[in-house]
Amino acid sequence: MVVYQRQTVVDAPFDRVWAFHAGIDGLTAVTPNWMGLEVDRVVAPAGGSADDLGVGSRLELSLSPFGFVPAGSWTALITDRAVGTDAAWFRDEMVEGPFDRWIHTHRFTAVDGGTRITDRVDYELPAVGALGLSGIAHPFFELVFRDRHRRTKAQLED
Repeated sequence: MVVYQRQTVVDAPFDRVWAFHAGIDGLTAVTPNWMGLEVDRVVAPAGGSADDLGVGSRLELSLSPFGFVPAGSWTALITDRAVGTDAAWFRDEMVEGPFDRWIHTHRFTAVDGGTRITDRVDYELPAVGALGLSGIAHPFFELVFRDRHRRTKAQLED
């Protein structure tokens, strides 16, 4: 499995950063517009809510990158989550979509000057021809996550 990771410190308190990312609105706010994200449905676990994505939440999404790539479906399941007083994290795993495997761990840690956000993606790409897609994956992830972190800062920093 291949790993992509990106960290950013947001000049905002941990509680505010965590609350922003713990629900579906945070996902839609930080996803680059050019990804063409549509939230088709959020299925919360018994007793849960889409406003607080807990373990067992299922996100059914459509993506159409750059507006000319045919829309594809992406279904993710929140498989793990922990919340403390100065750190929290959750993990989503793709159960349907374009990757052979996708595990995205979102970490939020209080630090001097704000909150450190760490995105870690463990993934396997589908085999496509002799070279596969590995040559374009890392630059594409860098483009997406750099924009996500920039949008997070724009939303949360005063």
